[in-house]
Amino acid sequence: MSEKATFAAGCFWGVEETFRKISGVVDVQVGYAGGHTQNPTYQQVCADDTGHAEAVEIAYDPEKVSYGDLLNAFWHMHDPTTPNRQGPDVGSQYRSVIFYHTEEQRKEAETSTQSMNQSGAFQKPIVTEIVPASDFWRAEEYHQRYFEKNSRGVCHI
Repeated sequence: MSEKATFAAGCFWGVEETFRKISGVVDVQVGYAGGHTQNPTYQQVCADDTGHAEAVEIAYDPEKVSYGDLLNAFWHMHDPTTPNRQGPDVGSQYRSVIFYHTEEQRKEAETSTQSMNQSGAFQKPIVTEIVPASDFWRAEEYHQRYFEKNSRGVCHI
């Protein structure tokens, strides 16, 4: 039986591709999480007024990959020390967020964040939000598996 994990780490195209490559990840879909608008569109999220972050919802087999392994991948695929920015992408829709689905995920995310801050892996403190998962709005179909469909995709407009 698969479990669910949800993360935001900047442009969702690259985040999706990175998580898809992890053994034990069953499926990844891109979408919008953490906002206040019902069923937002990409254009609304890009306008930075819905409160959503570009996010990925992951189905994974906990017997093949742990939540801790997913957290480790999350820390290494983006810069969790930059608020509302990843590379050239700027806006709250690109913020770093761990959306936890269980109390165990919350505790593991907090412990992992403390460990990463203490490890010296980053020169600045981590600003990643750790918040309860709420509605996840699946992005438009053309965003799903974007890099598989578009060999020259970039993560900013």
